[in-house]
Formats: sequence, structure tokens, C-alpha cells
Amino acid sequence: MKFFQKEIKLKPYARGFHIITEQIESALPEMSDIQIGQLQVFIKHTSASITINENADPTVRLDFESHINKMVPENQPYYKHTYEGADDMPAHIKASLMGTSVQIPITNGKLNLGIWQGIYLCEHRNHASGRDLVLTAFGN
Repeated sequence: MKFFQKEIKLKPYARGFHIITEQIESALPEMSDIQIGQLQVFIKHTSASITINENADPTVRLDFESHINKMVPENQPYYKHTYEGADDMPAHIKASLMGTSVQIPITNGKLNLGIWQGIYLCEHRNHASGRDLVLTAFGN
């Protein structure tokens, strides 16, 4: 079994949902050595998240942002953790709802995603710095 791990820093993204599949694939060329395996993508932050969804129509990403903002609104009077602004606590809640990692099969050296699937960075802060990801690929 082979194991490869790399930590990468993404450039800062605006608040919203962004496809980062290509950045992940290009950061880990060693994946081509794996015929059958898995890639885990883990984000090392509490105010951004990772998920997999539609990679073709950008309105899906806009709808995600609109919907999650309705689910977890800013400026709620019961929020206590507001030290970094109105988006602070909502960003933590959104990150927990969306998740910190995804796992994707590797088949014949490539990510085995569906034709309409892409890996999203879900940026929940208005002014975030670049985000750190840990990419771990393993298999035979």
C-alpha cells in the first residue's frame, strides 16, 4: 500500500462556494501511482468547509450560499461569539453543518468523481485568508 500526504494553502477566496478540484488534483501528482485507493481532503479551519456537489452550473453554488445564509443568519441576538464580526459565529455553525473533510475513490490514478461532481471550498467568512488543506492519498 502507498501513502502520500501533502499540505497545501489555497489562495484567499471571497465568501461563497468555489470549485477547487483542479487545485487538489494538481497538488498531488503522486495519485497517478494509485490504481485503487482513496483521497481524503481535510480543511484545517473552523469557519470554512469542504463538500462535493455540482461542478457544471455555477447557479448551484450561488443557491448554496443563499440557502445556507437563510439557515444560519448573521446578527442573531443569542450569538455570544462575535469577536470577529457578524459573520464569525455563523461561519463556525456553517462549517460544522457542511463538514471538514471529504473522501473520494481513486481509480486508475484519477479521482473517481461523477461527471457532474466537483470538490467545493465553502468559504463562510467575508474576509478570510488562504485556507490550509491536508490531502492524503492511499491505496495500491
